Amino acid sequence: MISNIDLFFGENENNRNKVRILRLRKNIRDNSNVLELPNHLFRSYFRLNKEAFVFVLNKLEGQFKNASTSSIPAVLKLACALRFFASGSYQSSVGNDFDLGLSQSSVSIVLKEVVCAIEDKLCPTWISLNMSSDEKQNARNYFFSTSRLRGVIGCVDGTHIGIVAPIELRHQYLNRKGYYSLNAMIACDHNMCIRYVDARYPGSTHDSFVWNCSNLKSVLETWYQRGERSMFLGDAGYPLSSCLLTPFRNVSSGSRQSLFNKQHAKGRNIIERTIGVLKSRFHCLFNERKMHYAPSKAKQIVNACCACITFV
Repeated sequence: MISNIDLFFGENENNRNKVRILRLRKNIRDNSNVLELPNHLFRSYFRLNKEAFVFVLNKLEGQFKNASTSSIPAVLKLACALRFFASGSYQSSVGNDFDLGLSQSSVSIVLKEVVCAIEDKLCPTWISLNMSSDEKQNARNYFFSTSRLRGVIGCVDGTHIGIVAPIELRHQYLNRKGYYSLNAMIACDHNMCIRYVDARYPGSTHDSFVWNCSNLKSVLETWYQRGERSMFLGDAGYPLSSCLLTPFRNVSSGSRQSLFNKQHAKGRNIIERTIGVLKSRFHCLFNERKMHYAPSKAKQIVNACCACITFV
């Protein structure tokens, strides 16, 4: 292990090259401004337009004042995290991006700070079941026009977020598809706005268990007890209830149940599109690029990506 003193005062040529690299990286970092990138490049790098980026930055900037990486500007911290979400690659390649100039260790610390800030500041505001009367009525109108089903205001589905095999309780994260994952339940409204996300459970957990343990079920049941008939659509992996409408199983072709299932699928299609947009925007959620994080950290990244998709 080379100490800082050896690195800066040693006569070894390799050490001098490392010093030049460190100085070059710092110079890039101090003189770069990601907001000066052309609009099309900016959006492809960070998956947000500049207006949305600045809005998020203003919301989070106060969260970084007492951070250990105070020497790194907040704009670069947010750019670093969004670049990681968008590319899904390793931290070292994100840090070596010509517009960022951060070491792998700095990327690791910055990513943790930004993810925690987004989860604390943005998630409670932008991932919310609080819907106005007009929003609920617009949702009911949309789902009735597309599926002829009454009282529906949203859809719910589960998706697997691939992770490397964790050290503890590894068997619980092995899903039925043969890889390690989190089973993330996501709910959206008629505008493809994510209203709820629960990524706490390992990949082997059944969708019905995630639903039964979720706050989403509790909120909808509370609404039902107050006399409000608002429902969500879910696939056959979820249990049928007063607030969750699921398709029939083992139906005959041409039967009334089969026709209902077709209409149900038309309405529920929106959650599948929402999850598709989420993963295509933020490649770190792709199963092909499994996240090298503990389940708790992977859960935070899922929550952060769901919050950021609101601004796309």
